[in-house]
Amino acid sequence: MKIFRPHYRLESVSHLTVELLKNWGIRSLLLDVDSTLKHYGATELTPDVAAWLETMKSEGIGLCLVSNGSAHRIGLFAESVGIPFVAPAFKPFPIGCRKAMRQMNFDPQTTAMVGDQLFADITAARLAGITAIHIMPISPELEPIWTRIKRPFEKIISRM
Repeated sequence: MKIFRPHYRLESVSHLTVELLKNWGIRSLLLDVDSTLKHYGATELTPDVAAWLETMKSEGIGLCLVSNGSAHRIGLFAESVGIPFVAPAFKPFPIGCRKAMRQMNFDPQTTAMVGDQLFADITAARLAGITAIHIMPISPELEPIWTRIKRPFEKIISRM
């Protein structure tokens, strides 16, 4: 069950402060997109998440989007927020995380994956040997059916 367990859990990305990252020894973040940074289907960030991203950039935290979404869709979003991306990432496999770290020259010892899904983001982080940070999903009711089907099982795993 360890493979599904995050190292840390937070309510939202805006609760992930530079101070916390420093305390945890994290200098780079791989960020899931849908239900982590924005609700599924949205093309823009909420003001608080946009401000959080700007803070991370200004504080020198390395950032890369790592999403299972299509390269076209995630590429358009990545361009709008000014962050490099890897898509599709094929999570839960660690392929996308490893590719992003290579591309960005991130040290796995100081890199964390931030995401909302235990069976995709957290598992990919664990398999890649990096820190896993679980964020509560943004507007899970707007997610595609295949994601919503997994949510009850994630709750069961979280309680174990």
